[in-house]
Amino acid sequence: MSTQTDLLYSEEEEALRSAVRDLLTDHCDAAGVIARTESDAPHDRSLWKALADGMGLAGLLVPEAQGGQGASHREVAVVLEELGRAVAPVPYLTSAVVATEALLACEADDLLADLASARRIGALAVALNVAPGGAFKTVRLEDGTLHGELTGIADAAAADVLLVPAGDGGLYAVDADAVTITAQVSLDLTRPLATVTLDGASGRRIGAAEPAVRRALRAGAGLLASEQLGLAEWSLTETVRYLKERKQFNRPVGGFQALKHRLAQLWLEIVNLRAAARNAADALATGEDADVAVAVAQAYAAPVAVHAAEEAVQLHGGIGMTWEHPAHLYLKRSKADSIAYGTAGAHREAVAELVGLQAP
Repeated sequence: MSTQTDLLYSEEEEALRSAVRDLLTDHCDAAGVIARTESDAPHDRSLWKALADGMGLAGLLVPEAQGGQGASHREVAVVLEELGRAVAPVPYLTSAVVATEALLACEADDLLADLASARRIGALAVALNVAPGGAFKTVRLEDGTLHGELTGIADAAAADVLLVPAGDGGLYAVDADAVTITAQVSLDLTRPLATVTLDGASGRRIGAAEPAVRRALRAGAGLLASEQLGLAEWSLTETVRYLKERKQFNRPVGGFQALKHRLAQLWLEIVNLRAAARNAADALATGEDADVAVAVAQAYAAPVAVHAAEEAVQLHGGIGMTWEHPAHLYLKRSKADSIAYGTAGAHREAVAELVGLQAP
């Protein structure tokens, strides 16, 4: 007899949301995030410490026996919704989800415990735009050391350890001190990209690259949808709030019928995105039809998040075009997310293949 999946938020998940939102309200204001994007230190280390060390959120996906919290992807999804709402410049998705999932597929309990306890930050050295199951670049293994260049690595600048796929099929743990990390020009300055250059770097083989990378990217893609949900929800909430206050011809702009229709359409899209994102998180937690759930969520999430951010910029009028207003942070993050872990088009193709739907 099949059990019905409950995608509603549990009391524990709502309590977690409240705690994370309170912390972000106190420690992650928009002006501070904008200021960081203009500095040479885009990552907020103190916020990361409060989230990862203070609240223990870095180890949610890690079993208790391996030094983590033993929670599931559902709880991680709630955290990512809130981080998306705040466009928090922390390496949570890249370290606590993607790098952690890669380690869970390997034999590297010491590293896993380090990431779970936030003693170290990890980054998978695979370009951010690679979809689950997609081809990824490797480095050469010569005389026991690693040589090569990998581009588009998200949050590499914040990482203490890089998980590097090599041409021999292995995944290697490499200390960040052993490589050269060069910042790339990134659209989204809150999740900066970098080029990683290995010139005779020593690394420890921790497992096979292919299954570890596949597992990591699938979880990254599935849980990215929750971040995109948070981005979209902030965009809608702030736009509605602004349109209620902004007056034109001595009446609130939000009362105009044409704008009501645009906001109602956006609300419907976000409701559907929430269902897809929750389903992906639940499928990753249970292991049931995860490939399909992730592909469906990502096929839907990117266009909705981008649409929401574009509406926020447009409907805020002149102020929405300014650097001081945070709307541009959401537009840039949603645009960058739209190609992270595969485009919506790539995920639609994946859905078609997974369910056996032939192209016309």
